Amino acid sequence: MGKLSLKVVVAGRTYPLTVNHGEEAKVTKAAEDINRAIKTLQDNYAVKDMQDLLAMTALQLATKSTNSGPATVQQADYSDIESKLDDLSKELDSL
Repeated sequence: MGKLSLKVVVAGRTYPLTVNHGEEAKVTKAAEDINRAIKTLQDNYAVKDMQDLLAMTALQLATKSTNSGPATVQQADYSDIESKLDDLSKELDSL
């Protein structure tokens, strides 16, 4: 299967990714889910720091994926998202 270059926006920043053909919709949906979770946190809590919002979102999504029970748990590869979140966190720390 070939590769596809894709740009996704997470927390207001654009990230170029290379994904397998057929995974574009999954990656785009994941970015939308992250952005929606960040927006919900911003609306419901007095948290303004984007790093805190990203950490809280990561916890929510990780908790949601592990709460579905052993019979339905799927091993998802979040390594790319984790890497991007780590890069974003380091960039925010340097500011």
